Amino acid sequence: MKKKTNSILATDCGSTTTKAILIEKKGEGYRLVVRGEAPTTVEAPFEDVTRGVLNAIREVEELSNRKILDGEKIITPQKSKNEGVDVYVSTSSAGGGLQMMVTGVVLTMTAESAQRAALGAGAIVMDAIASNDGRLPYQRIERIRKLRPDMILLSGGVDGGTISHVVELAELVRAADPKPRFGIGYDLPVIYAGNKEAWEIVEKTLKDKAALESVENIRPVLERENLQPARNKIHDLFMEHVMAHAPGYKKLMSWTDVPIMPTPGAVGLLIQKIGEKQNIEVIGVDIGGATTDIFSFFQNIFNRTVSANLGMSYSISNVLAESGIENIIRWIPFEIDETELRNIIRNKMIRPTTIPQSLKELQIEQAIAREALRLAFKQHKSMAVGLKGVQQERTISDAFAQKATGETLVNMMSLDLLVGSGGSLSHAPRRVQAAAMLIDAFLPEGTTMLTVDSIFMMPQLGVLSTVHEKPATEVFDKDCLIRLGTCIAPVGTGKEGQKCVNVKFMQDGREIETGVNFGEMKLVELPVLKKVRTVLEPEKRFDCGAGKGKKVETEVEGGVVGVIIDGRGRPFELPENKEDRIEKLKNWSASLKLYPQR
Repeated sequence: MKKKTNSILATDCGSTTTKAILIEKKGEGYRLVVRGEAPTTVEAPFEDVTRGVLNAIREVEELSNRKILDGEKIITPQKSKNEGVDVYVSTSSAGGGLQMMVTGVVLTMTAESAQRAALGAGAIVMDAIASNDGRLPYQRIERIRKLRPDMILLSGGVDGGTISHVVELAELVRAADPKPRFGIGYDLPVIYAGNKEAWEIVEKTLKDKAALESVENIRPVLERENLQPARNKIHDLFMEHVMAHAPGYKKLMSWTDVPIMPTPGAVGLLIQKIGEKQNIEVIGVDIGGATTDIFSFFQNIFNRTVSANLGMSYSISNVLAESGIENIIRWIPFEIDETELRNIIRNKMIRPTTIPQSLKELQIEQAIAREALRLAFKQHKSMAVGLKGVQQERTISDAFAQKATGETLVNMMSLDLLVGSGGSLSHAPRRVQAAAMLIDAFLPEGTTMLTVDSIFMMPQLGVLSTVHEKPATEVFDKDCLIRLGTCIAPVGTGKEGQKCVNVKFMQDGREIETGVNFGEMKLVELPVLKKVRTVLEPEKRFDCGAGKGKKVETEVEGGVVGVIIDGRGRPFELPENKEDRIEKLKNWSASLKLYPQR
């Protein structure tokens, strides 16, 4: 790594758009200078990802008045103030990203650990095959052949445990003999991360059918997961096999200072680093056109899930199918015919690049986004769990433990930071709309800081953090994150109109007090980076983090939106009566100034 780094160029090759950013060292530290973008060119007629990368870099050159390219070569290191860059890094999800299948002996144990390993490495898990998944051998073989994954992670058994079941799984892969998506005439990468005592037989079974690699067992004993060796190997093979055969990537790989990372893997890395560095609990979400990724960092454990069928354009009909029409309609603040809504959703799927042209269309799209986020988060909570199958000896200290095995690690009351990104959140016409979508979909509890990624540069900053953490974290903090403000949400339910919580802000030597009734929402303006001492006094049926009815003293930070006090209670329920529900949505919308008032 170069000792002196004054300028950094970073690109992210997405499925439709390639984004480039230029970071420079200024007097006060590293800052984002400009951003350029161009259509991704991994598919016909170009079939060369570097075309889109060069076009995005040329836009950066134009906007920054800096010469970066010498023909088709990036000038590095920096030659003068206006020529060249010191570091070039890139991420990619073009060509469908990294698609994997995983196997394990028990679906809720080794197969689940294998899924976590693959997801954490930035993969989309197409299917998990297990000895007890209820399918017949021929159905599993058919599934492997049909899906054509980029890579298979073969796991199963603790060290010294079952061998026969693990070998059966290897035999299924051999019988399927799957062909990779890219690159004719090369073997499919298979990573073995199971019972080490089964390795010799697995190797004998698969060595002539796959590019087989072995790493440490992902579940050496029931009580412990060991995911990092498998994740590292997935990343290496992704570069060596998948990327090397994707159109134009070999050339791109020769340009970068560090290996290209899968886009979701880079975003996850950044979320994990924020949690570790600031010692906080974080949830990040990226809602795209085809998929919604959720990242979480709780109790020092990082988890990622990808909902490959929940998105806002290509997968919008799947959101409708999974949530049901009623769940989308419940967020729309006016009467709408079911058939009309279905047609709007179908049109969006057929024309994925269209954007809302009226306030009504915007409200419908944001209603669908709430459901996509809610469903993706529900899936995430079911995957972000303590280890299953662990036999625990219960002691008195367990009474105070956070979570038992097999239970979700996600604890909304202890959540400190919620980071939103993706078109629906980053490009919402008003920042308060992004805040409202995050609150309605994730239902934070207690006090939680809400933020959005301003222009979706988290992938580039994630890969940059692997080699140069200072500029990555500085730009993330100063230019990437937009602080929306703090959400205060008491847990509990009460009667409509009865007092829920009293909030006192100690601001500029004076005390500002505001009371919120159950069923209400209130917006209190508090500027960005302004932190004030706050006293929360919930009523006896409500909990703000210290127990029912107990006072909480904390520090609350402002933002471009301010402080949102959500008195709708947890668990949250909308009125079933249509007229009451629409009235409620309109009241909350007016309280938060979500849309222009007519």
